[in-house]
Formats: sequence, C-alpha cells, structure tokens
Amino acid sequence: MKPVVQSLLETDLYKFTMWQALLHSHPNAQTEYAFVCRNTPAYPLAELKADVERELDHLCALNLNEDELDYLRSLRFIKSDFTDFLTVFHFQRKFIRVSILGDTLEIVATGPQVHVMGFEIYVLHIVNELYFRRLQTEQTLTEARSRLAAKVEQLRSFGKEAARTHPFEFFDFGLRRRFSGAWHDDVVATLAREVPEFFKGTSNVYLAKKYKLVPIGTMAHEYLQSYQSFGVRLRDFQKAALEDWVQEYRGDLGTALTDVVGMDAFLADFDLYFAKLFDGLRHDSGDPVVWGEKALAHYAKLRIDAHTKRLVFSDGLDLATAFKLYRHFADRTMTGFGIGTNLTNDTGIKALNIVMKLKSCNGQPVAKLSDSAGKTLCTDETFLAYLRQVFHHPLI
Repeated sequence: MKPVVQSLLETDLYKFTMWQALLHSHPNAQTEYAFVCRNTPAYPLAELKADVERELDHLCALNLNEDELDYLRSLRFIKSDFTDFLTVFHFQRKFIRVSILGDTLEIVATGPQVHVMGFEIYVLHIVNELYFRRLQTEQTLTEARSRLAAKVEQLRSFGKEAARTHPFEFFDFGLRRRFSGAWHDDVVATLAREVPEFFKGTSNVYLAKKYKLVPIGTMAHEYLQSYQSFGVRLRDFQKAALEDWVQEYRGDLGTALTDVVGMDAFLADFDLYFAKLFDGLRHDSGDPVVWGEKALAHYAKLRIDAHTKRLVFSDGLDLATAFKLYRHFADRTMTGFGIGTNLTNDTGIKALNIVMKLKSCNGQPVAKLSDSAGKTLCTDETFLAYLRQVFHHPLI
C-alpha cells in the first residue's frame, strides 16, 4: 500500500507557525516528545511497530517541493528565511525511535526542537491510519459517508434558524486523529462543496492548498510550555511566550491558547496590552460555557468590546455541541469551532485517543495543567507540584 504521508504539507498549520517563531527566538532548544495512547485500542499498538518504522523511514526521505514552498511563501505571515530553511530541511531518522513495552507502542523524538517538533502530527496520523487499516470492512466507509451526509443535513437545517449577531463558522481540526488520508480528503471536499457558508477552513495545510481553503491555526500547548524552560521566571513564562508571538507575527495569527496552566492563571497574565493585541482566545479544556463567560467578563473588565473579539472552541466538539455554544455566545462575540475526530474519524469504529506531547525542554520537565481531568501529561511530580503552587492551580 502507498505510504501514509504523501507530502510534508500534511501537517497542521500551527506546526509551521510555532516552528518559525521558535526558530527565530530559541533555535538551540533541545527537547523530548513522547507518544501516548490515552484509551484502550482494539488490539495492541505494539503490533504496528514494524509498519511505523517503515513509515518513518519514508517520512525522513521527504522534502518540500518548489510548488509546496511557493504556497507557504504566499502566506503573508511566513517569512522568507523560514522558507529558505525549509528548502533544505528534512526529518532525520536518528532523532526518533520506536520501541515496544509489552503491548504498548513507544515513540520518542529527542533532539533540537526545530528538528523534532514537526514529527508529532505525522506520527499521529501514521499510527491512526495503520491502526484503522486492520479494522475497516467494506461497510466502514459506507457508514462514514452516511454520517457525513447527516452532518451536512444538520448544517442545512441549522441554517434555517433566525440569524444572530455573528455568523456560525467551523473548521476542520481532524488531521491528527483521522481515519485515513483519503477519507480526510473526502470530508473536506464534501464540506467545502456542500456547506461553504459554514465551513471556513482546515488546519491541514495540504488540503487547504488543494481546495483553496483558508489554513487555520496559530499556537499549541508546546509553544507556551517551552517557555517554562527558556530562562524567564516560571511565573512569567506565559507573558514571555505571548510577547514573543506578538513580535514575530505583528498582528497576524492572533488567537491565544488559554489552558496551559488553566484559564484563571491565563487571564491573570492576559492584561489590557495582550487583550488588545490578540484577536481572540482558544478553548481546549474545561467547561466551555464557564470558560467563555470568564473570557467575556475579562474583556468587559478591561472595557474591550467583545464583538471585536473571537472565541474559538476546539475541545472534543461535534456539531450539536458547536450549535449549542454558538447559540449561547453568538449575540455577544464572534465565535469559531474547530471540529476534529467527529469530522474525520466518525465511522462507527471507536477512535484512538492518541497524543504526542512535549515532555522536556533544555533538560527540564515541562507540563500542562489542564482544566480537564486526564489531560495533564508530566511524570515529574515535583515539577507539577511547583507549577501548581506558582499558579495556584487546583489538583484535578
């Protein structure tokens, strides 16, 4: 069968945007990323080891071609020196290893951050596609198409509701946990064709290029987490990360991620300066209504018109949840909805809950103190306790 990864553009936009920012600000950072499966698979992922090794060999042989580089150059926030770097970049196999521990598949990428941070998204959709190749039957895609058609009808029915102050807009965030590359392509093509009034883009840079859609994304947890090790006082790491982002992008890519140490701690750092400079906030853990109300109250406290800002929701969404949140907030602020697994891996087969997260940077542990139970990933309990103490974060 053909390799899973067909192009180095088959990654999320925020990988390129974080990559550029970190290349410019901290090019010498040394990091470790580790793969984790959070739920129980239908069969041991360790059985995929040989196939994953082969796919990584292929990934490390790929380069961006001139057409792909020209596309990246066309994005106004991508700088020429970064595309020059990408002209000669390729992944190095020595920086990533695959092993097994019992039934568990272990994948660890260790080395310079600007050489290993990009592995994450490819590893996740490689593992996903290999896993589901063994489980699919002749009926799988029939069921997936039926569910996708139902979603289109949901959207059309929703479109008949009375208009609100701000429009409903959603995006595809499903690359990391997609059923397959071919199905992901079908989903995006269908949504772009059938419901363009609602479907406004994709995080998948390859499909954004292919279908002339807006590529969506700014930053992920790893960007802010890295600043926990970059020499600033731990209490100030969020402000340092946000400030470097502002200086890098000068008004572009203005959606800030809020849950690295919890929403309350984020808002304590998100003062009038940042609140004016950033276009909005992204939710990725905790109760979305509570989060949104805190965001709106913060803007009101700072006397900022919330109608000029956007709240982006991206935590385990389906359309029904997105509609509910839209109805709650759309008359008070702009909204956006990044839907992942429920778009690209809704086939009737239970999806994997897999991640590949930053574990350490410059020899120090880093962590995310999520607003949701089960999302904290750090094995250094001493550092976790210190981080909680510094940011007054409750034990979830």
